[in-house]
Amino acid sequence: MYYYRYDNPEVSCCYKYLMFSYNIIFWLAGVAFIAAGFWAWSEKGILLDLTQVTRLRGFDPVWLVLLVGGVTFILGFAGCVGALRENICLLKFFSGIIGFIFFLELTAAVLAVVFQSQVRAWINEFFVTNIKAYRDDIDLQNLIDSLQRMNHCCGAQNPADWDKNVYFNCNETNRSREKCGVPFSCCVTDPADLVVNTQCGYDVRNKEEREQSNHIYNKGCIAALEDWLPGNLNTVAIVFVVISLLQMVGIYLARTLISDIEKLIFYFMLLLFDD
Repeated sequence: MYYYRYDNPEVSCCYKYLMFSYNIIFWLAGVAFIAAGFWAWSEKGILLDLTQVTRLRGFDPVWLVLLVGGVTFILGFAGCVGALRENICLLKFFSGIIGFIFFLELTAAVLAVVFQSQVRAWINEFFVTNIKAYRDDIDLQNLIDSLQRMNHCCGAQNPADWDKNVYFNCNETNRSREKCGVPFSCCVTDPADLVVNTQCGYDVRNKEEREQSNHIYNKGCIAALEDWLPGNLNTVAIVFVVISLLQMVGIYLARTLISDIEKLIFYFMLLLFDD
């Protein structure tokens, strides 16, 4: 029987340590994300009372940080150990998960283009839900404030969306000082102001709409996002391409190592049978 022999089969040290270096960065990033997530929870007292997690009505950004950190940590660990120990199972796990994540990203991008109206409605509903929970979580509050400040917008569709928040609504039963107001992040700011006026949005929705525009942004954040996207398509495309290339490099390194290891195993099996 004729057997094909590989000439001096060996696992490429170059690919092996490139794979290790590539993944050690992701592993350390995962550790940093997880540490930041638990630090944020400790600052909010959630680690002392984990039942608070179930009582949050809105989106807690810490969940996203922990999810990204956990996935990055696991993939980085699998890639590092798989490369150093030349473990085919870990390398296949790494390349398979990276490939699956890439497929999800591609699917999400296609669905967002095909079902634009549904995506817009979902984003609007998500934003309104988190407006209702604005005062429930400090991280969510900071996230919404940053979004409104950076995009010069207020609410999902318009400032009236803040009427859905129990602290800002205009109901007669509302005794909050923020009644009929909006968060300070909705306010039109003066670049000369050195101190942020956190009370600039008080009672502003009691004014006429024309007068409101002198004090707060009337454009909703959904419309602001739609205006921002066309002018920044190149930036979005570059980010997507860079992320995709990093994922493809990881898959290529893992598959190359798997191929080298399988060749080495096959070579030793032939030697064993020849003996």
